[in-house]
Amino acid sequence: MPIGNSAPQKPEGPGIWPAELALVVVAAVFGLTFVLIQDAIEDVSPWSFVALRFLLAAGAVALPYLPALARLPRAGWGAGAGLGLLLLGGYAFQTIGLAHTTASNSGFITGLYIVFTPLMAALLLRQRVSPWNRVCIAITAAGLLLLSGFGGVLHPLGDALTMGSSLCFALHIIAMDRAVRLFPTGALVSVQLGTCGLLALCVAVITDDFGLPAEGDVWWAVAFTGLAASAFAYFVQAYAQRRTTPTRVSVILGTEPVFAGVFGYWLAGDRMTTLGWAGAAVMVLGALLMDAGSPARPRSRRKLCRVVDISLTRHGRGRAAASGPAVPHTRTARHQAERLSRRPEGPQGPDVAGASAQLSEHPGSR
Repeated sequence: MPIGNSAPQKPEGPGIWPAELALVVVAAVFGLTFVLIQDAIEDVSPWSFVALRFLLAAGAVALPYLPALARLPRAGWGAGAGLGLLLLGGYAFQTIGLAHTTASNSGFITGLYIVFTPLMAALLLRQRVSPWNRVCIAITAAGLLLLSGFGGVLHPLGDALTMGSSLCFALHIIAMDRAVRLFPTGALVSVQLGTCGLLALCVAVITDDFGLPAEGDVWWAVAFTGLAASAFAYFVQAYAQRRTTPTRVSVILGTEPVFAGVFGYWLAGDRMTTLGWAGAAVMVLGALLMDAGSPARPRSRRKLCRVVDISLTRHGRGRAAASGPAVPHTRTARHQAERLSRRPEGPQGPDVAGASAQLSEHPGSR
């Protein structure tokens, strides 16, 4: 699936607000999974948990979309497989990198996909990042820095692996932006989730690390993360990316650590520092400012200017060559001038004065 071609501009309209509100719900669900997964991987290996989670999600999405899956072209299967590979790459680099760096470094570097996504969108999709969006991205990244408690101590191997995770998540958003406008959403998401689950299962089997959970609470965590944080979440993301831009998606989903802190405080007794709460507030502020700077409103002003320009041109007081409706009016004047110029000559010569008088009645022809 080529993602380097320039993409048409996203349609703006009433659908953008429900889509972005749904992304906020997805970010909250992702934040809740931190508490569930932290407890679940004490009983089952991480790769086994990822495999079970995504295979369940793939089955849940594929079931109502079996006819669409049967009609999905080879390119659609390839696109879904590529998305699944990027998704697994994000989780794999994050998991491996976490063994070689600190949790705060991992949280901050993974969240840098907020910054990488608009940069890649500009490079690969030729989507311009407005100055307002750049300011919002910088504000959100600063809040993420405060929230993570990043201490500035570098761990080269772990930080580099975690950077790979952030790049995979950013590329996943970019590739999703391209794929959702080419293939049916349900079929595409089910192939993506199935690819991620199968690859994780292969890794678990090859490393002799696969096992089924023995506790009911772990199965509950698998069910919740599979159905809510995978099937529902990635379907909603695909739906939303038909209606908004990758930059806005990355900033909204980037509030996931804020929800993780809130649910950790509420459910697990975690306590954030004052600096962490300040960072959470700054991240929310960045997301709200980006929503406040929606690009839908300037378009209405341009439409109004066009209507006024057409009206003025039609009455001869605007720019003569600007608007479509003025062209037939100009052609009519020229046609009448040609017709008058072909009149038979009278005893006083051609009727030039009559033609000039007629043309003077059409000031918009100049």
